[in-house]
Amino acid sequence: MCRVNQHLLRIYHRIRFGYYPCITLQRKMGSIGDNFGKEYKEKCVSASIELIRNIGIMAHIDAGKTTTTERMLLYAGVIRAPGEVHKGDTVMDYMEQERERGITIVSASITFPWNGHRINLIDTPGHVDFTVEVEKALRALDGAVAILDASAGVEAQTLTVWRQADRYEVPRIIYLNKMDKIGANFKTCIQDIEKKLKCKPLELHLPIGAGKEFRGVIDLVSLSKKEWSLNHNSFGASYSTKKLDNKSDFDTWAEASKKRADLIDRMADLDEKLANLIIERESLDHVSSEEMNGAIRRITLARTGVPVLCGSSYRNVGVQPLLDAITNYLPSPADRSYDFVQSYAANNDLCSLAFKIQNDVQRGPLTYVRIYSGRIETGQKIYNVSREKTEKSGRLYVAHADELNEIQSLSEGNIAVLSGLKDTVTGDTITSGVTAMNAARRWLAKKQGVTESEVAPILAGVEIPDPVFFCSIETASLAYQKKLEQALEMLQREDPSLKVKYDEETSQTIVSGMGELHLEIVLERIRTEYGIDASLGDLQVAYKETTHSEITDTFILEKMLAGTKQFVKMTMSVKPDPSAHGVITLEKGISKESREQLSNVWAIHLKAAQRGVTSALSSGPLLSFPVTCVQLCLHSLEVGPRTSELMVAAAASQCVSQLLRKGGTRLMEPFMRLEVTIEDRYLHAVIGDFAQHRSDIIEVSERHELKVVLAESPLSELRGYSKRIRILTSGTATFSMEFSCYKLMSLQDQKKALTEVTGIEM
Repeated sequence: MCRVNQHLLRIYHRIRFGYYPCITLQRKMGSIGDNFGKEYKEKCVSASIELIRNIGIMAHIDAGKTTTTERMLLYAGVIRAPGEVHKGDTVMDYMEQERERGITIVSASITFPWNGHRINLIDTPGHVDFTVEVEKALRALDGAVAILDASAGVEAQTLTVWRQADRYEVPRIIYLNKMDKIGANFKTCIQDIEKKLKCKPLELHLPIGAGKEFRGVIDLVSLSKKEWSLNHNSFGASYSTKKLDNKSDFDTWAEASKKRADLIDRMADLDEKLANLIIERESLDHVSSEEMNGAIRRITLARTGVPVLCGSSYRNVGVQPLLDAITNYLPSPADRSYDFVQSYAANNDLCSLAFKIQNDVQRGPLTYVRIYSGRIETGQKIYNVSREKTEKSGRLYVAHADELNEIQSLSEGNIAVLSGLKDTVTGDTITSGVTAMNAARRWLAKKQGVTESEVAPILAGVEIPDPVFFCSIETASLAYQKKLEQALEMLQREDPSLKVKYDEETSQTIVSGMGELHLEIVLERIRTEYGIDASLGDLQVAYKETTHSEITDTFILEKMLAGTKQFVKMTMSVKPDPSAHGVITLEKGISKESREQLSNVWAIHLKAAQRGVTSALSSGPLLSFPVTCVQLCLHSLEVGPRTSELMVAAAASQCVSQLLRKGGTRLMEPFMRLEVTIEDRYLHAVIGDFAQHRSDIIEVSERHELKVVLAESPLSELRGYSKRIRILTSGTATFSMEFSCYKLMSLQDQKKALTEVTGIEM
């Protein structure tokens, strides 16, 4: 930022805010109406696609994601002073619930310039209950920064977000934060990354100093020393850079030169171009910084290695090199290719993903979209491919946390915010119209060599995990019931991991979520944002059902409907399949007779049968929980003339229900993976507690004179665990958990669960 603009900024804040530190969201530059604000906005929307970086910050809870983001905004000139999580005045954590708890609950997006680049950054939650926010963000991003607490290494939720990034093939860099903490160990963290994350770390930094004496890094790429003043009032905006040489500081130069040679050697194994360069020159010592940067970028994009940097965001050390690494090594939208985009991009049509919905009191629902191809303009009509609906958008914005800057249009590679979309939900694919969708299908059909009718609509989509807890929600008065339904509908649009259904037997509204905290936050938002006096019932575990035997049966549906005879006859089989999760696909029989018979069945009838199967599996015969881990096979299907698709779907649904009733089902319960950090003296008490609650100890290890217990435990045994572990360890333990898997319950445990759910002694 030039000195003139800095001076104008100081004058502006003195006039508007006086000499007091600004602790409101008006610290953001996007709110400034002078020339500096206009210049800032222009920088944020004018970058070419090669200079755009769509990145996310992901980590375990309390690793320092939001603190790091605040420093990035400070050094980019977005804010004049960084907010602090413990003070509740950060830009990115703007919800009341986030500021009260000091945690990130919803992902927040912001745009800022750095070194001629435009960075669209999304700060994601670290708590396991809000893991779907990470899932939504990663689908819309091109790259990510994984932040680790240097004193803790790779923690439980770090593994979860890393696997999520693997699923979407997102290139990453790692930032070891909190190097100033007692117990921070750079070398141990590198070993942890190799062992747990199964990746090849490329250490680009060496720390200078340890603990509270940590003050900078040695950059192995440029072979230079970067040191920051530890005066907190300066916020680390400036730092000194000194080129290392063998005269002024021989020992440091010698160690750094050796580490640099080792780094180049490892990189040569991962990058062919660098390897050829070294062979040609017959030396590791003559590789320039520019050549190293090019190799690091290629390795990062290919995801064969991960650059590792270090710093202390709270102490304002090391964040600027991290920003440089983001622009140097992480991909631009032009560097990423997505299969679902190609068919739209072939005709330069709009293809975008709605990855976040946020309800604004004044503007109504706001839809955050990642534009993969084409262009969005303000007031444009769009077609929702997922919902098969056309909507007219309102205004178009660029997001700066909870503040929006209006613009007229935005091109591919960017993240935009649209108002006015009333039917779009998280995960929907948006294009410019039906014509664009049909053109994409024609292009894909031609490429695959099939007919257009055989190509399904091309969707981006987001994987949403199944909820593990549920409970009833009730209002203090029936006068609030309608408002409650509207509030829950809006919250579901924002958060697809929140499920709501009405139980006709008990006349209760049931909400399902990812954990106790998740449902508590939902209740608080209903009370504060929507003004509804509501309360939650007792938490229940979301079990699943599965069959335990193989059975084949035939079902016949025959009835008169509006004077037309409806006839469907089908033979289907079901058997256990532990590998089958998510949506169960109806397989076709493999016998010669089945193949011949099913080859004559219309495709629309097979699709109708699949819809019926999906409907039936949503509610099992034992306790009406979803059915999973089964394989369904269709052996024959006969459909009478003029029989409607609805009847075929109904017949398939009843056939599956009949099979499950005859074969019987068993309960499956969710298991959680726990990591508990305790003092040595409490180890036996914690292990004994796990043994009493049907838990399996996976590993016991040491971390900085503390014991770390890794265990797998049924979710039903973890209700109230935070209180239990506090009592056992006198409040000294810390723990985190993530969903692991569903496991079949023993008959004895199933009997207890049936009694608990139904209230009837089994």
